[in-house]
Amino acid sequence: MSQHFYHQDHARVLSDSLFENASHMFYEKLWKFQRKDTQFQAFVKKVIMSHLFKIIMISAISMNAFFMVLWTDYKTRYNLFRLFEVSELIFVSIYSSEFCMKLYVDPVNYWKDGYNLLDVVIIIIIFIPYSLRKIKGKHYPYLNIADGVQSLRILKLITYSRGIRTLITAMGQTAYTVASVLILFFILMYIFAILGFCLFGLPEGGDMSNWGNLALAFFTLFSLATVDGWTDLQEQLDARNLILSRSFTIIFILLASFVFLSMFVGVMIIHTEDSIKKFEQELMLERRMNLMEEKQVILKRQQEEVGKLMQAQKDLDHKSFTELVEKFKKTLRHTDPMVLDDFGTSLPFIDIYLSTLDNQDATIYKLQELYYEIVHVLSLMLEDLPQKKQSQSSEKVDEK
Repeated sequence: MSQHFYHQDHARVLSDSLFENASHMFYEKLWKFQRKDTQFQAFVKKVIMSHLFKIIMISAISMNAFFMVLWTDYKTRYNLFRLFEVSELIFVSIYSSEFCMKLYVDPVNYWKDGYNLLDVVIIIIIFIPYSLRKIKGKHYPYLNIADGVQSLRILKLITYSRGIRTLITAMGQTAYTVASVLILFFILMYIFAILGFCLFGLPEGGDMSNWGNLALAFFTLFSLATVDGWTDLQEQLDARNLILSRSFTIIFILLASFVFLSMFVGVMIIHTEDSIKKFEQELMLERRMNLMEEKQVILKRQQEEVGKLMQAQKDLDHKSFTELVEKFKKTLRHTDPMVLDDFGTSLPFIDIYLSTLDNQDATIYKLQELYYEIVHVLSLMLEDLPQKKQSQSSEKVDEK
């Protein structure tokens, strides 16, 4: 028996090792594999990342949503039946083409993006009604559910809207905190549901329609928490002269509506503000990267122009390189961009230099004020000197 288990474990170890070796070899071959259509791949990627492609996709999704709104009217659906069929084929073709293009550009990393997986799920949902009509027929009872789920197509806008993605990220970050708040809210509702059932759910003289069992009590408390029709519920309790009904209602509304719901909204606002700040920082980084790329392009173009000048000097046997530069300067215009990498032309140096000039101006202004004060004091001293001399001379005359 032990030998049997030994051989079985040994076979499992061998199979696991063989599987690991095979998977390792497969991944090595996959990483070593190099595509031969890199130029066409780069072209398709450029098309997907272009602004025009995004506008086309957003317009197609919006038009699809508009046609679905028209489709809900039976008269319009009957009169424009052919138009709806043709438009549906166009929209499905656009979505399928988008999926194929993105999958062609990066077939491995495509499945690592959650928004791409959402697009795949939406495409699967799109083909569900067609499959049900082919397999089960047009009178399948659950076909209306498959048609109603088609409203999820509008979620494809999330892929092309960074603002919506930022809000979704904020909601994902608040999941733990929101779950804690909801658990506390459920505990509060559980306590008040048991208490309300014991106080107002009695068969004799109680409100059985709202507090007759725990499920009804939970639903009634949810209505009180949203402050929706709570006055009608309180009137029913007052009509039965139930004790402590008003105190019960006021305390629960204060705790549920004004404390827990406000806490929930506050948590969402805080995390949304943090996500918006991160989004703005990402935009600033993208702008800086774009500026750096433009700068590199301009520098490369200038280097190419200088190289052409050097080549022209070799070909035409000019006297010197300065002559070529002088001729090149004559062709420059005021609108031509120039990139200067000198320290004296950098923005930090200019800021420091301007602040230094401001400090020098302030120092000179203070020195001027000091000089004015010195001159004023000296003038007062000069005015006092003749008076002192006259007083001294008069004293001498009196003594004589």
